[in-house]
Amino acid sequence: MAHRKQAARLGLMALAMFGFGFALVPLYDVFCQITGLNGKTANRVAAGSVSQDLSRLITVEFVTYTATGLNGEFEPSVRRLQVHPGEMHQVDFTVTSHASEDRVMRAIPSVSPGLAANYLRKTECFCFQEQPIAGQSAAVMPMRFYVDQGLPDDIELFTLSYTLYDISEPVAKRG
Repeated sequence: MAHRKQAARLGLMALAMFGFGFALVPLYDVFCQITGLNGKTANRVAAGSVSQDLSRLITVEFVTYTATGLNGEFEPSVRRLQVHPGEMHQVDFTVTSHASEDRVMRAIPSVSPGLAANYLRKTECFCFQEQPIAGQSAAVMPMRFYVDQGLPDDIELFTLSYTLYDISEPVAKRG
């Protein structure tokens, strides 16, 4: 009898831990939204800028990563760009697939320091939707952006990074 009670307690504890872990994702999103940490960017199109601040230069660095197991490369056309707040720019990202089959990719952006994410305005981005990539091919994906003039003066440099994931299997399952 004592073993059954112990097993039931352990089972309930495992279930509670699973539930807590499952709840962490939305809690983390809320935490990041409130604090501005993690550098999550808005996943929507921004309105175009109307004016520029030519008295200030901001350095934007571009970093790319590929998820484990992705058979290919993912690179920005430039690694570093100096921009005036309000000035529109385009950076192209090239993905090369070495896989023989067609794939569907998704890029997840992040900005560091996280506060700068609130001032990065993307008017066009491949990260807004899934990107189909034919097997054994390359694709150029544009990202158009400007830095909002409200960016705090102490931020002179920030990094925009993208991690590219192969989401072919989940897309096939829902399709």
